[in-house]
Amino acid sequence: MHAHPGAPPSRRRFLALAAGGAAAGAAALSGCALSTAGAAPGGSESVTMMVNLDDVSPELVKQAQKEIGVKITIVAYDITRLIAMLTNGNPPDLVRGLGALDAPYFAARDVAENLDPYFAKSTVLKVDDLDPANDLWRFDGTTQGKGPRYGMAKDFSQDAMFWYNTAHFDKAGVDYPSDTDPITYEEWLDNAKRLVQRKNGQTTVYGGSYNGLGLGILFTNLTAAAGGSLFSDDFSRVDFTSPEARRALTWYVDYAKTRVGPSLIQPNPDAWDGPTYVASRMAMSGSGYWLGGMINAEAKVAEVSRLAPAPVFEGGPRISACQGGTGMWMPKKARNKDAAWRVFEWFFGEAPAKARAEGGWGIPTLKSLQSLMPDKEDYQKRVLEVQRAELKHFSVTPFTPYIKTEAIDAIINQIIPAAMNGQLSVDTLAGRLNSSVNEQMKRGKEQVG
Repeated sequence: MHAHPGAPPSRRRFLALAAGGAAAGAAALSGCALSTAGAAPGGSESVTMMVNLDDVSPELVKQAQKEIGVKITIVAYDITRLIAMLTNGNPPDLVRGLGALDAPYFAARDVAENLDPYFAKSTVLKVDDLDPANDLWRFDGTTQGKGPRYGMAKDFSQDAMFWYNTAHFDKAGVDYPSDTDPITYEEWLDNAKRLVQRKNGQTTVYGGSYNGLGLGILFTNLTAAAGGSLFSDDFSRVDFTSPEARRALTWYVDYAKTRVGPSLIQPNPDAWDGPTYVASRMAMSGSGYWLGGMINAEAKVAEVSRLAPAPVFEGGPRISACQGGTGMWMPKKARNKDAAWRVFEWFFGEAPAKARAEGGWGIPTLKSLQSLMPDKEDYQKRVLEVQRAELKHFSVTPFTPYIKTEAIDAIINQIIPAAMNGQLSVDTLAGRLNSSVNEQMKRGKEQVG
């Protein structure tokens, strides 16, 4: 499974990327990988970070230079370019990733640095201060959530929780969900049917939105909530035909059919829940605590907004997973690992981490920073109480290392609309998803070797 430590990862490991043409792109891009070598002009150290441009603002780059004396060069995150740089043995020093989805993929391909030795020596990021959400960044060679740490999340949410607008519930005469006891997915959908508002055939207020961070991770979580696993024990196959996965698929197809909320057959013109919810055009949003960062900025909406526990399936376990866990990892071939680790410590444990915690855009992944979460207003206190109770129900729902989530999403997005439109039974849908996804996963497993 492991490449010779001196060699860059072989191209064949990266052939089945979601973008399809990414391997060809890697060959074409091989001439334009950045040089990320160590010293910057003026003698300070230099680190290249491949992140989304809003992850690390120009102000943060200046702040890093001032506070820790490291010059940061930002490269916009681009999976094709990343593969090219990794393949050429000339990667960035730190790379953004979603722990829930990316950690097993890059760890299994032996391109991510095991950060355990760095954590062991750090006085900033102490292992006993790490929230269990950081276990998303662990991988033992087979299963996510155990083994060495390959990265860390900057913050997280339990993404099956949902926000709701009490004004819409009052208007429709629907009882508020409990702050402590989860409602069932069936009750959630019944509520959404009562809350949806339509005029002249147009939806004016969505009853609820429940799409997760992508349908691949959504079905992984929903199947676990039904008491099963979407993946085989060795994570090399999916099975959408198991009773638990069928239950998840049936519920979600019903959600789309009823048109109570956005889906592939009823796209949200705003493209995502945030603006719609804040404009009071959505009664419930299946988004975790992080959406509070946006809600808090609008006092009128914030005052009528509540956060509720993740729903359960009748008879299923109570689980409340994280579908993101956005953070960073360090490529094995990074040129300037010590300086990169210093930036890592600063970003995840010092000034930027404190500022993020105070904004309410996610739960800090250091337990010692969780006291900074917003709690000035009564509605913030209530949200925080619900969220703190929910943390007890967090667990890692392991994802497969053999396929990128974008590839699973692309397959589901292509096949599922026919079922939502009533042209395909759930059984036929499950069979088609199995054959298409498993074919790609087989190729992915061959690449990992």
